[in-house]
Amino acid sequence: MTASAEQDAGYEPDPRRWRALWVTLVAGFMSLLDVSIVVVALPSVQRGLHASPAQVQWVVSGYALAFALALVTAGRLGDALDRRRIFLLALSGFVVFSAACGAAPSITLLIAARLAQGLAAGFMAPQNSALIQQLFRGAERGRAFGFFGATVGISSAVGPLVGGMILALADGAQGWRWIFYVNVPIGILAVLLGRRLLPRTRRSGRGHVDLPGVLFLGLGVLALMFPLVQAGSGGIGRLWWLFLAGIALLVAFARRQRSLVARGIQPLLDPRLFTAVRGYAVGAGVGTLYFVGFSGVWLVFALYYQDGLGFSPLRSGLAVTPFALGSACAAAIAGRLVDRLGRLLTVGGLAAVMAGLGGTALLLRLAPLGIAPWAAAPLLFLGGAGSGCVISPNITMTLRDVPVHMAGAAGGALQTGQRLGAAVGTAALPGLFYLVLGGSDDYRGALLVALGAALVGMAASLALATFDWRRDRRTPQAHGTCPEDVANNPVHARQT
Repeated sequence: MTASAEQDAGYEPDPRRWRALWVTLVAGFMSLLDVSIVVVALPSVQRGLHASPAQVQWVVSGYALAFALALVTAGRLGDALDRRRIFLLALSGFVVFSAACGAAPSITLLIAARLAQGLAAGFMAPQNSALIQQLFRGAERGRAFGFFGATVGISSAVGPLVGGMILALADGAQGWRWIFYVNVPIGILAVLLGRRLLPRTRRSGRGHVDLPGVLFLGLGVLALMFPLVQAGSGGIGRLWWLFLAGIALLVAFARRQRSLVARGIQPLLDPRLFTAVRGYAVGAGVGTLYFVGFSGVWLVFALYYQDGLGFSPLRSGLAVTPFALGSACAAAIAGRLVDRLGRLLTVGGLAAVMAGLGGTALLLRLAPLGIAPWAAAPLLFLGGAGSGCVISPNITMTLRDVPVHMAGAAGGALQTGQRLGAAVGTAALPGLFYLVLGGSDDYRGALLVALGAALVGMAASLALATFDWRRDRRTPQAHGTCPEDVANNPVHARQT
């Protein structure tokens, strides 16, 4: 049986599916934007709440940590229960906690609200990709994932620009609060529209959630990410042993999942996603490696432009806007081309990103300071266009053969890898920047080294994507092949 045949059985297009998609994209944009938008406001937050540098760093890292911890469990709950219900509850919580962040009278309460906000975002995120799997089929699914990929890429790239614009408009010591308050009216509108437009998950039988698996996975991800989010205060050196503990916990988690499958019990994350679903393992690896380089560059650019060149947050955001524009233009187009070009689209996109960012690094290093940031705009646009051909097609190729009843857990695992990659990048690249900077004022040299390190992560992603593309050329196989042990397993039959 093919995945397309298994997934199309009984499928009737929902006439509201495109409007429903836009509801999920707006919510997803808000949750991902909040990873990076706060960065430009940290100095204002620190002054306004009289916080220490370590405390204010948790406003960013606490959100990212809680976000990553929730993803796989939230995806499985959406599969087992009702994606619409989980999505709306999480979105409502996100709105409430955004308001709490804006109103926080102390840094302690702000950190607590950000942790809760990140948890709500983590419960919401995997429902986005799962609802696309549920609502769309065939070429429409590629287009829908194209819009979803554009949302992921643009939300990460425009965070500094949007944050700078809000701070410029909401001037004053308390202006940073509007970075959180802006989510409230948009989120309320999305909740109201979601109640009308989002479909319920059709299921039969009793949903099973592996609670010991939740514990193993949660502690494993926490152990891997905690030293990274503490990197600014020496967390990697002090807490290196947590990496070993995290690997051990994830190995125990994988063994438990295999044991549950062998006994015919629904696991939290089916290991056959990685071994039997075409393209999933490679796509997850490509996404994780790409986000190591992709996520950290925005912090490095912000440090270079604001600390090195004295740009305002708004001007700093404007300087990297061409990347976001290129990503937006390419992602929607790439969604239409992915069925025709396949992994070759990702390979070309990665090459373009590396050329754009590498050229930008050299130009900012060698060109006169007065013109370098603006002369780099075409190269950043090229890099953004390449990114639009990476994120969107990779999500499509990774998830398109996943059975719909596993879509939430699969999307959650994919995004967990991306969040882990992002945590590595946002810890390592600014760390390298400051290491090179040292006691000198060589901001250009520091930028060149940090962006060079980002290119290493992207080169690893390119190598994996090229390997997959060449393998597909040697052993062509129709897209949509879903092995019988996944499609017809009685564990899954109870859920469809």
